[in-house]
Amino acid sequence: MKYVFVSGGVISGLGKGIVTASTALLLKDRGLKVTPVKIDMYLNVDAGTLRPQEHGETFVLKSGLETDQDMGNYERFLGEDLPPENYITTGQIYQEVIRKERAFEYEGNTVEAIPHVTSEIARRITQAGVKNNADVVVIELGGTVGEYQNGIFFEAARIMKLKNPESVLNIHVTYLPLIKSVGELKSKPAQTSVHILNSMGIQPDLIVARSEVPVDSKRADKLALFCNISPEDLILDPDSESIFDVPLSLEDQSFVEKICFKLNLKPKNKNMIMPAWEKMVEKAKKKEKEIVIGMAVKYFKSGDYDLSDSYVSVVEAIKHASNELGVKVKIKWIDTERLAVSGEGLENINGIIVPQGWGSRGVEGKIKAVQFARENKIPYLGLCFGMQMAVIEFARNICHLKNANSEEVDPKTKYPVIHIMPDQKKYLEKHQYGGTIRLGSWQAKINKNSNLYKIYGANTVSERHRHRYEFNNKYRKILEKAGLKISATSLDGKLVEAIELSDHPFFIGTQYHPELQSRPLTPHPIFIEFLKACSVQTNR
Repeated sequence: MKYVFVSGGVISGLGKGIVTASTALLLKDRGLKVTPVKIDMYLNVDAGTLRPQEHGETFVLKSGLETDQDMGNYERFLGEDLPPENYITTGQIYQEVIRKERAFEYEGNTVEAIPHVTSEIARRITQAGVKNNADVVVIELGGTVGEYQNGIFFEAARIMKLKNPESVLNIHVTYLPLIKSVGELKSKPAQTSVHILNSMGIQPDLIVARSEVPVDSKRADKLALFCNISPEDLILDPDSESIFDVPLSLEDQSFVEKICFKLNLKPKNKNMIMPAWEKMVEKAKKKEKEIVIGMAVKYFKSGDYDLSDSYVSVVEAIKHASNELGVKVKIKWIDTERLAVSGEGLENINGIIVPQGWGSRGVEGKIKAVQFARENKIPYLGLCFGMQMAVIEFARNICHLKNANSEEVDPKTKYPVIHIMPDQKKYLEKHQYGGTIRLGSWQAKINKNSNLYKIYGANTVSERHRHRYEFNNKYRKILEKAGLKISATSLDGKLVEAIELSDHPFFIGTQYHPELQSRPLTPHPIFIEFLKACSVQTNR
């Protein structure tokens, strides 16, 4: 088994995850069995309790493990479902080391960071490879080089290389900033980043140079010289129009051939995936018609900045569908806290999405967005919390259940059309928040007389979940009698999985997250049909 470590330097947000995903995709294209692993340096055991505005979206695996958003990039690029072994955190590592110490599995030896913690890291990485029967494991080291928190993972990578130098390769993703007042790219930050890596005992085999504009040969040669690599081992990765362009850019520079040569890997084939990928990218560049989608959200503001990482899977699912349909999509971010007060933000849009969310903040703005979509026949897609908001809006304004709400938002509401499941109450009483909600893939039974059935063309589907509150069946008859259609339930019929309105161009809410299973080469059908409906709106 071979191991490729991908580290980053200078700044966060460089795109290590995309480089990792692209590396895995290109290796898979050569017929190799490859699996990507993400290492987060946080002490959290999983990503379930991390703040979206700080860490970005929580991506849920089929198994139900809550992970970093980069796991979503890996699954989307590879077109594969990944197991929980592919996500590692500092919390997991220390939890297991302490468990072993308490169980006397170290046989009385003094437990130390080296070798016990580093050995546990190496064991987890190898375990992921074995689980996936991999020829190559591509490991993304979270954070940037030189951080206090992730140093132990770099040390584990160094030891793995020391013990088996022919089987470990290091790729370092770094950044050359463009100083506009000077008018040129500067390579010194990238040099410093590599020097810090060197001080940790690691010499990168390949360097991926990220930059806002293409790096000229003068600076490329200088960077290679001062980072102690051959010029051909410097891979240039300037900003591109789309993340889908990155694998093609790396392919043009013989990136995978260099990896295979250095690791003595024998590719088994070629062009297993990339022709379809190239066709998808080419099609995406020929879009003409443009539609505007209003995304009614609250996890968007971070200080003075607007961030979209909290909803990356939804954004990507929109891109996948838009590429397939050849339609440009402009996302209009609507702050639901402002919307609740001013009522502004819903103008000039062709469709509305209310995605996932938690808690009471911004809820009234989301309900306003639902009402606007329903009354004005604007295509609406509610995802998880968005489905719940649609149920609340319908209960209030069509069924006249005044101030109907979710128990999550108002525990004392007279009409809890969305409520907490009995087993979930026990968890909350014990303050057991992490990993206790309804998670992972669950099967749903589709109503044959629904628009959702026309979209799927199947009696049952399997979709991923992440929620603690559910549709309250006590109000099911009232809502259905007024025109709300239950378009999907759990297999036993006890849990509502999706709702819709029949007298509307497109109005669907899902308790599950279809965006988590959308892929560039296989867009999710719900997003395809939603964008089709939005496209019709431009002709009105």
